Amino acid sequence: MTKREKELIAEGWERRFVAGEPRLSEMAELYNQIGFDVLMEPLPSEEELEQQGCSDGECRACFEVGRENYRIIYTRAKADS
Repeated sequence: MTKREKELIAEGWERRFVAGEPRLSEMAELYNQIGFDVLMEPLPSEEELEQQGCSDGECRACFEVGRENYRIIYTRAKADS
């Protein structure tokens, strides 16, 4: 788990999944419609992945091309106004 992910969890965010367009926007809108705040974070850097123990490249092979097109979707319950 990266430092950033620990910060987000401490703030009440829950990691959902990694997606690219068009699913990224569709799911963000759906989560918003059902009452969640939505945060879309970029994928961790190579350095952050290595710090997590993912140094063989296997767990990130899908994102080698077009990495900037993917985001991690986090949600949390909307705060009362």
